[in-house]
Parts: sequence; C-alpha cells; structure tokens
Amino acid sequence: MKRRIGLLTSGGDCPGLNAAIRGVARAAYEMFDAEIVGIADGYSGLINGEYREMKQSEFSGILTLGGTILGTSRQPYRNMRVIGEDNVDKVAAMKANYKKMKLDCLVTLGGNGTHKTANLLSEEGLNVIGLPKTIDNDIYGTDVTFGFHTAADIATEVIDRIHTTANSHGRVMVVEIMGNKAGWLTLYAGVAGGADVVLLPEIPYELENVVKAVEQRAKGGKSFSIIAVAEGAMTKAEAAMKKKERAALRAENPYKTVSHTLAEQIQKATGLETRAVVPGHIQRGGSPSSYDRVLSTRFGVHAAQLIRDECYGVSVAMAGDTVVHNPLKEVAGITKFVPVDHQLIQTGRHIGIKFGD
Repeated sequence: MKRRIGLLTSGGDCPGLNAAIRGVARAAYEMFDAEIVGIADGYSGLINGEYREMKQSEFSGILTLGGTILGTSRQPYRNMRVIGEDNVDKVAAMKANYKKMKLDCLVTLGGNGTHKTANLLSEEGLNVIGLPKTIDNDIYGTDVTFGFHTAADIATEVIDRIHTTANSHGRVMVVEIMGNKAGWLTLYAGVAGGADVVLLPEIPYELENVVKAVEQRAKGGKSFSIIAVAEGAMTKAEAAMKKKERAALRAENPYKTVSHTLAEQIQKATGLETRAVVPGHIQRGGSPSSYDRVLSTRFGVHAAQLIRDECYGVSVAMAGDTVVHNPLKEVAGITKFVPVDHQLIQTGRHIGIKFGD
C-alpha cells in the first residue's frame, strides 16, 4: 500500500506544529509506503503550486522546534471563492494542484479558518484530514488543541513576572492575553498566574466593577493589582453593539488595544498608577511544552492511522484522554467559547477573582 500525503500548516503559527508534522510523517513511514509532499505557506502554496517532495531525514530533530518548517500564511476562508484582481479561481487552483502533486490525501494543520477551507475541499471531493492547532483552544469538537498549553505556560510566566514589578512599584498592571473571540487562554493563565481580575470575551464587563475591585484591594492594604484581559474582551455596552459598530468604535480609539484603554480608564478613575503590558506574539513562539509535544505526536499518529484506513473528511480531536476524530462538516466554522458557567470560572470566583460582570 502506497500513500502520497500532502502536508500544510495554515493560519497563525504556534508551538507544536513541527511535532505534529513529525508525528504524521514518522507514523506513516512505519505503517505503510509513504511519500510526503510539503506545501509551502499554507493554502497559499496549494493555490500557487509551491511544494516539494520531502526526505525522511527532514522529520528528525524537529520535535522541540517552534514555528513550522513548512511556513504558514493566513488565507481568509471568506475569500476562497472570491476571484480577485489576479483572476485566480482559488478553489479550482487548489484542486488542480492537488491532482498535479498526485496526492492521495491532504493533511491540514490549523485553526477554525483552516478547518473551514479543509471542509470546503472535502466537499469538493478531495481526501482531507484536519489537525486542530491554535493557542486559543477554540476549535469545536476537541477538548484541547495543540499549542494551547504552551501558550498558557508562557502567558502565566508573563503574569508571574509582572507580579514582582507591580508589587515593587505599587502599580495596577493590565496584561493583555491573546484571544479575540474565546477567552480560554486568558482564563487559564489568569487563574494560574494569580490575577485579581480576569476579563473574557464571553463575559462582558462593567468598568465600574473593575475599578471597584482595584479600589477594594487598595483599601485592604494591597499595593498592587493584576488584571488579565483577553484582547477580545468588551464592555457590556460594546457587547450590545453590532460587530461593525463595535469595530468602528475601536478604530477611533487612539490606543487600539483593550489593555491600554483599560489602563487609562483605571488610572483616571482611581488615581492609581496603571500600566498595560502586551506580550503579543511571544505567546506563539518558542519550543512546545512536554504536554504539547505529546499531544501533537498523538494527533499526528492518529492522522496517519486514518490515512492507512482511508478515513477522510474528518478532523482529529481529543475526548477525555482518547484521541478520536469528527466529521469536518460537523466542526468546521464552529467556535468553542468558554461557557459562562464553566467550572474553572466558578473556581476563580470562589478564590476571589473578579470577572467584571
């Protein structure tokens, strides 16, 4: 049995991509006669025919390597069926290059947008398997995505380090954590890092409640406060707006980011020195944690098993401690939000964390 497998990584990079690539390739070589084709820069490479046959040796020494050896790019799903100024029919081009590469299947490593395009290609008749990658942990159908735990470790370390400088100067520190739609990363890092206030996209906040929490700590003799805020967090007033109205409002904001806006508002309301910290892409970088190395490897091996069994049109997932798979059509495009009654939120409330609501 011979299988010619195409691999691509799409969307934002994260720790664990290379470990997953390695898992797919090494398991495939062990299970059957495999040929691996590496597609450059995500769906852009599939559209433009940028690919190369890979050697077995290229999958050694990459388990601990951050980023992706294949390169990645963002190709918005909403534009996939739109023919732009270049006059390229992107869907037709991807199908043509899939055939040109003589692929038996395509493995796509990515987040929600990647999964939507993977499902599109599956519906167009291609053999596709998705691997759930994102530091946001917001892919529906899987308990966890690879990249999330490493990013949570990094974000937690940021908050840990902010504690010492905040305490030394008696400041309020607003730490902005990645997560535009879902607050999983902010929630885990906030609880693990001992934040006093945690603001999530799923729980719109009132500024006065955040101010009250900071003032109560100050009155109680606490010289500093740590606020972990997701980049997509919003006030209750913003949450009541339409998406375009909210985007227009934020575009007018000279600070652009929620953390800088919030820091200014808190300092103005309390008189307490307040600073914003935006670790940004640091959360995506570096070597994957041991957890993500294992998770990525398990996901990659399961993908190889699916290829062996010719089970396509699915996305690999974790359910409890078991690796499973779901039909792409049932998970693609569905965001896994943090439930407002999630046990970790309740845990946070029980130890005194305020969520601004």
